[in-house]
Amino acid sequence: MDSKSRAIPQPARGSAVAGRTLISEQKNATAEPGRPEGAPARRLRLSAQDRFIDWFQSAAPYIHAFRGKIFVIAFGGELVTDGRFAELAVDLNLLAALGVRLVLVHGARPQTEAKLKALRHRSRFHGGLRVTDDVALGCAMEASGRLRVEIEAQLSMGLPNSPMAGADIRVASGNFIIAKPLGVLEGIDYIHTGEVRKVDTVAIQRRLQDGELVLLSPLGYSPSGEVLNLSVEDVAAATAGALKADKLIFLMDALGVTGRRGELMRELTVKRAQSLIARGMLPDSDVRFYLPAAVRACEQGVKRAHLISGHLDDALLLELFTHRGVGTLLTPDPVETLRSARPDDIGGILKLIEPLEADGTLVKRSRSLLEREMNRFIVLDHDRMVVACAALYPFPEERAGELACLAVHPDFRNQGAGERLLREIENRARRAKLKKLFVLTTRAEHWFIERGFEEAAVDVLPGERRALYNLQRRSVVLTKRL
Repeated sequence: MDSKSRAIPQPARGSAVAGRTLISEQKNATAEPGRPEGAPARRLRLSAQDRFIDWFQSAAPYIHAFRGKIFVIAFGGELVTDGRFAELAVDLNLLAALGVRLVLVHGARPQTEAKLKALRHRSRFHGGLRVTDDVALGCAMEASGRLRVEIEAQLSMGLPNSPMAGADIRVASGNFIIAKPLGVLEGIDYIHTGEVRKVDTVAIQRRLQDGELVLLSPLGYSPSGEVLNLSVEDVAAATAGALKADKLIFLMDALGVTGRRGELMRELTVKRAQSLIARGMLPDSDVRFYLPAAVRACEQGVKRAHLISGHLDDALLLELFTHRGVGTLLTPDPVETLRSARPDDIGGILKLIEPLEADGTLVKRSRSLLEREMNRFIVLDHDRMVVACAALYPFPEERAGELACLAVHPDFRNQGAGERLLREIENRARRAKLKKLFVLTTRAEHWFIERGFEEAAVDVLPGERRALYNLQRRSVVLTKRL
């Protein structure tokens, strides 16, 4: 998304457009029985194929942007235990084929727990971390070793007529993580539990440049040769930060970060996330561990972190290749900015206003007209996608200004985008010493009235604008004093 990829211009971070019509250009009448020679070709509606083509076309900017980038993807051992890693392996194969450099970090808690139960050895946790005694360390080492082999086996599949056909993923593992003991915290001796001290980025980069996928286990090694049990989120965040990865992605049990009412918070800045953490407002789920780790990674230079569900089909691809995504996107800075329009925004503005022109809400504007009047427009830029626009046309002699071409993408309506544009237009009008703002509308008079506009006669329009008034449209004139 660059991707919930979010940072490349593309249609909605959401869905393909269903039902796009294709033209079958047939060369002779025999190719389409019953059609007279010379008659227009029959229009074919290929819904499933169309949706795929639309999605594929909309994903093209992401495909170009992701090539050669480093993604660190972390997941718990549950993903392997539940059999869901086989599906993830298909998506990872696709990313690798597109030139993404992948670092995987797996957890091993359920596998370690199962081995401890088999030995009838009690598990001890404090603050979400395992207190790793000698027995627990042995179980963690055995579980991690077996998991590594299972993951490598899944990534090595290449059966004909399967999504992994032709896959050529080489997996590299090793002692890339230098760790140190966690020691005694709050009176608890964590024994063989540790934390990341250093990541061998040179060795990892070398493997990535050779086209290999790097697989990291939740184990680290001290300079004295001690093996330490680490948390998956610590390894993932430290590795992503050390590599200055483009993305850190956590596959979790939860859908993402949720608010008090259970609503998914699709986007968070680091500052906002820090506030949620400090006030203890995180849900009682694995988000409590993954979000602080994602914040640390962003503070260390990771451009974007994603927290998504590992239970949702195709969640990884949906998060990366659609504008809306399916989880929570964490960024150092806001992904939404209000700014003056630029020439390269013309395509995005046209996509916004064309449906409104088609249903008569807006007056039709040509590309050439937009190019000439681009200095009049402001846009709401969401992750390098134009999601709303408006224009201000000043009439200095009458000290009035026209608010025109206010449009908001359907996915961003009822979220305050229109109000932000209106406030910015009003501020710009005041800075231009204008005393009055007016708008002509056929469909949205109530929205403007609720925001301080009043209905007025056509006669109040500046003379130049009044001469262009279209009697057939019968637009309602609304004015507001500034």
